[in-house]
Amino acid sequence: MKAMPTLEGGLRIDAESPNDWAVLRSIVADAGATNGVDLASRLGALISEEAGSEDWHEYVVPDLREGFQDDLAQVGANIESAIFEVDGAAGPVWISRADVFPWYSALNQARLSLEEVFHFGPDENIDPASYPPAMRAAYIRTRFYGTIQELLLDHVMR
Repeated sequence: MKAMPTLEGGLRIDAESPNDWAVLRSIVADAGATNGVDLASRLGALISEEAGSEDWHEYVVPDLREGFQDDLAQVGANIESAIFEVDGAAGPVWISRADVFPWYSALNQARLSLEEVFHFGPDENIDPASYPPAMRAAYIRTRFYGTIQELLLDHVMR
């Protein structure tokens, strides 16, 4: 897979094989990997009673949940549309400036969920070769998601 900035100020990700499409599809799946507890609820659980957790759960969490779900749906639809366009063969996914925030959000949700499931910790303490295959694959996806987020920050969100 290759990723590069576009002249229009977006980002182009070139999937070169069916495995690349599977990795891109994993963004949405990984975002929901935390035992059925979504990110909005996990964030809401961090608010103390003194800080207004009851109001947070009633007013903030539902809107946050809806926004996160909308971002995942948009990214999932972008990926599926790109796959359909090339009939599953090699091809690009385009991330325009208008699409950058849902993509950044979806990638962030996926990274946070994988971290919560696998507890990778700081990069300097990680030896992916020591991980079982599923954990190693999740770690590689986490690194990929972070790299795409960096590209979005450097080239699209500036």
